[in-house]
Amino acid sequence: MSVDLSPTEHKLDDAIRAVRMYYFQDLTMEAIAREMRTSRSTVSRLISYAKATGLIEIRLRTPHERVPGIEQRIASAYGITAHVVPVPETASELETLDQVARFSARLLNTLFDSDMILGIAWGTTINAVSKHLVPKPTVNAQVVQLNGAGNTRTTGIDYASQIVHRFAAAYGARVQQFPVPTLFDYPETKRALWRERSIRRVLDLQQRADVALFGIGAVEGGVPSHVYSAGYLERRDFAAIKQAGVVGDVATVFYRLDGSYEDISLNERASGPDLALLRKVRHRMCVVAGENKLLGLRGALAAGLVSELVIDELSANALVRTLDA
Repeated sequence: MSVDLSPTEHKLDDAIRAVRMYYFQDLTMEAIAREMRTSRSTVSRLISYAKATGLIEIRLRTPHERVPGIEQRIASAYGITAHVVPVPETASELETLDQVARFSARLLNTLFDSDMILGIAWGTTINAVSKHLVPKPTVNAQVVQLNGAGNTRTTGIDYASQIVHRFAAAYGARVQQFPVPTLFDYPETKRALWRERSIRRVLDLQQRADVALFGIGAVEGGVPSHVYSAGYLERRDFAAIKQAGVVGDVATVFYRLDGSYEDISLNERASGPDLALLRKVRHRMCVVAGENKLLGLRGALAAGLVSELVIDELSANALVRTLDA
């Protein structure tokens, strides 16, 4: 059903009235229609409008003993909160990503609120999440880009900016972009730029983030990770990744299956946050769709980068099988 999101004071008042009667007074749509002297279909549209515009927020509070077994297994093994998204086995890779992104957008609303800072690591997965955001008005909230988006072919500003601004628009938050290369040509250039006060201000904002939202970068298979498919890495970079035993990246900072990353030379040129600093963020929400991300996810879990995981059911089952291997 298509929902007209155009805001008017009269429509807003009617939506609030309908929601109160439906959710707080347990009235049927027919009873609400009679009370408001309108049709049942109008009441249904008003409630749909309230959901779509963030006037109401639906949460499922699951008692610990009723959490699905697969989520418990993942939570116990890694000390995180896991959210497994049911997806039909016949779903395509893009359909799987869409369902996981839709769930993630709604979960984010339960983590992010006023007076908070949201750090965004742009990429294919987070771009998908940004398209399913449900508006949630906040006060004094900020959205900061975690890694640069420029490369030798493009500034990357359009792609990253669209993603970051969607989140800011959904929450009524201030935006701080990070207009630097994804990977610097020379480590010394990065070190020099990181001393600049204007850059230090962004880095400080990143380090004060309350929520970090990111996907897992994977070199091969499935829906390709943007950093690997859009010209961000040179041939020498792919060779360095292979030689170092890299299995994935978070915010274009690379790591191995055991979670180690400190001695990977490519990270000296990376614009993403030091993973030791990322681990200090209270909510580290990782979104995974597709089994091709599994090695990268295992590395991120080993590195302690994840506190909340959203993952499709097939990939979650594959992750649990590695625990039994």
